[in-house]
Amino acid sequence: MPAEGAFLYGTGRRKSSVARVWLSPGEGKMVVNRRPLQEYFSRPTNQILAVQPLKTVGVEGKFDLRVNVAGGGLTGQAGAVRLGIARALLVVDASLRPTLRKAGLLTRDPRVKERRKYGQKGARARFQFSKR
Repeated sequence: MPAEGAFLYGTGRRKSSVARVWLSPGEGKMVVNRRPLQEYFSRPTNQILAVQPLKTVGVEGKFDLRVNVAGGGLTGQAGAVRLGIARALLVVDASLRPTLRKAGLLTRDPRVKERRKYGQKGARARFQFSKR
């Protein structure tokens, strides 16, 4: 357990979102981009996704979280926050690794938007073909 006032850091990424997470001992307050979690992530699905690592290891209410997240949409940002929290928890206690790994919370989701190719309408869609 870290000393009082100490911050533990974790970075999470998903799609084009990047989350920087600071954990400190506290009573469970979570601030995302200077706004409360419920205000920033209005969809309950994203709220649950973001705090999943804390629930998995059973430490909700023991840490205060400060999160800066940028890029992408809200769902991608929630996924980035999730990975950032999981990585910060590893700094707190390395013995949590098997639990987090088994829940799939330490794996960075590699899926990103495919680039548009030249001579085509999109990543895979082609321009309409006409023989004549």
